[in-house]
Amino acid sequence: MKRKVEWLLVLSVIFLALFGLLMIYSASSIWAEYKYHDSLRYVKNQGIFFLIGLFLMYGISKIPYRYYYDKANQIIFGCVLLLVLVLIPGIGSVRNGSRSWFGIGSFGIQPSEFTKLGLIIFTSKYLTNHKKFYPILLFTLFIFGLIMLQPDFGTGTILVMSILGIVFIAGMDISFLVKLGILGVVGVVGLIAIAPYRLARILSFLNPWSDPLGSGFQIIQSLYAIGPGGLFGLGFGNSIQKHFYLPEPQTDFIFSIISEEFGFAGILLVASFFLTIIITGFRIAFKTEDPFGKYLCFGIIFCLSFQTVMNLMVVVGLIPVTGVTLPFLSYGGSSLLITLCSMGVVLNISRYTR
Repeated sequence: MKRKVEWLLVLSVIFLALFGLLMIYSASSIWAEYKYHDSLRYVKNQGIFFLIGLFLMYGISKIPYRYYYDKANQIIFGCVLLLVLVLIPGIGSVRNGSRSWFGIGSFGIQPSEFTKLGLIIFTSKYLTNHKKFYPILLFTLFIFGLIMLQPDFGTGTILVMSILGIVFIAGMDISFLVKLGILGVVGVVGLIAIAPYRLARILSFLNPWSDPLGSGFQIIQSLYAIGPGGLFGLGFGNSIQKHFYLPEPQTDFIFSIISEEFGFAGILLVASFFLTIIITGFRIAFKTEDPFGKYLCFGIIFCLSFQTVMNLMVVVGLIPVTGVTLPFLSYGGSSLLITLCSMGVVLNISRYTR
């Protein structure tokens, strides 16, 4: 029997996305005016993805989630195909040193964002029918490898952690997860060793002042934004760091601008809406009796949680810069679109809970 819509989840998602548009305008207007002579350029682009995403979220919330069970193989095949195509010069576009995009006019589509949801769907179907974890973990490693060829370590890490969260819920022994964690640390050390720019990020994270105008510049400027915010901030539009100090503040470091302009009160407000979405999502997952729906809902919320925490840890200097966006708030059409679509799936699952 279908239940009513989770309006608290819907309203929290819409609030964060609208607040994201507001902050993208504030954070990007100076840079956009200087670069494109259009202070609204970034917010207009993001607004288009928001409207499309809102429409898709509503439509997807009406599609029975079991549909994805039937189409899981085709979905993951399409995701793998896109990950391969984006690596081909002339098809994929290079931005910020990564070949992660399909360029469409002034817009960019990032297939790795769609792969996160695609792999969660495929893993949920696999674990519904099988209890052998090795095959799905090996397949996840294969997907991670394709993403690392771009390279995009941040997105790859979120993807892997989301799948590990699902297999833990499915019953994987925690001691085996610990062994995987140790193996993962060894792998990360290897990835750092073969890429000098990653080592530079680690060193700047440990001591950003060792290279304040180079690898440590971004995190130092982020902390300069957060520090003066105080209780209520400097006021909307009054950020100092967005004036060419913090590079492209509308993307990964938008939370720094929120902290600067709205202070601790703004941080609490944003955090409360994120917690509402996460807690509501986990509650829906726990109430779902169908294993596929349970794994799918858990996976989506795990992914959202890991990405949010990882972005915030970067912004406050707890981990090295990863290039991960803050869901709903950061500029990035692909990220916003797939996050809203994912919320549509969760809303549909909620209609079938006990």
